[in-house]
Amino acid sequence: MATKRPAIGSINWFDLTVDAAERVRDFYRDVVGWRSTGVDMGGYDDFCMNLPEGGSTVAGICHARGPNAGLPPVWLVYITVKDVERSAARCRDLGGTVVAGPKDMGSMGRYCVIRDPAGAVAALFQPPRVATPRRRRGRTARSKRR
Repeated sequence: MATKRPAIGSINWFDLTVDAAERVRDFYRDVVGWRSTGVDMGGYDDFCMNLPEGGSTVAGICHARGPNAGLPPVWLVYITVKDVERSAARCRDLGGTVVAGPKDMGSMGRYCVIRDPAGAVAALFQPPRVATPRRRRGRTARSKRR
C-alpha cells in the first residue's frame, strides 16, 4: 500500500503540549466539538483530536512529560523538511534556536522544535526515508532481443 508523503515545506500536523492534557482535551471537546482517542504513551495517554463528523484526526493534545517534556504550551505546527539535521543547523546559523531535538518520533520519522529570530516556535518534521528499489544488473528483456 502506497502512502502519500507530505510535500517538503507543507504543514502536516498540529499539536498542543500542556500540563493538564485531560482538562484541555475536554475544553476543546466542549468548545469545538472534537472527539478524542487515546494514544498509549507507556503509562499515560496523549490524545488524537478527531472531527465530530467522520472522525478524521485533525490535531493532538499531549501531556508535557516523557518525549514532550519542556515543549512550550502553544499550538505547534509541524513543517515537513527533507533533512531535519540540516534544517536545525540552518536555523542556528540564521539566528534561531533549537528548543528540542532533533530526535526520533518512533517509526514516523524525526523532528525538532525551533524558535525563530522573532520568538515564534514551530516543529520541523522529516518523514522516514523510503527505500528505493535497486535496479537489477544483468540482461533486460530488451537486451535479450538483440
